[in-house]
Amino acid sequence: MPRHLIKRYTPDPAALKKHKYLRHLGAWLHDENLWHLNRRSVSGGVAAGLFWAMIPIPAQMVAAAFSAIVFRINLPISVALVWLTNPITMPPVFYFNYLIGTWLLGGPANIGEFHLSVEWITAELQAIWKPLYLGSLVVGILLGALGYGTMRLYWRWHVLKRFHARNGRQRRKED
Repeated sequence: MPRHLIKRYTPDPAALKKHKYLRHLGAWLHDENLWHLNRRSVSGGVAAGLFWAMIPIPAQMVAAAFSAIVFRINLPISVALVWLTNPITMPPVFYFNYLIGTWLLGGPANIGEFHLSVEWITAELQAIWKPLYLGSLVVGILLGALGYGTMRLYWRWHVLKRFHARNGRQRRKED
């Protein structure tokens, strides 16, 4: 796995432990598994990040961080992947999740005409919350499992590729 690339973009664990807002979480942040870049930790971080990115809640990053701490998986990766659903990508992603939920529930996908107002949002949210959250849960689980499996396979492929390259160099030196 390209550890140098990941390490370049992840924050320093020691700096985070000393950060004034994160200092009180020191005991939890001292777990080395939260910062290790190994196949299990990175794959778990990808799975947690992708899962929480699909769930429409206000504190996705907090949920991803909590999952990383509980399951002892890579914290920076799980929190960073939550940003797949940002203000630009949220509408199509959550609409897709809503469509999956209506399909699973067997109901029609009926949102009605869009009006940007608090009244419209609260009225429509009461009508769409069940298919939205069911679809989000299903898509989150499937995407998390797919991300986990893909990262495990990619990691294994990368390790084997480097092993064969190193093994080939050693044979050429011997000849």
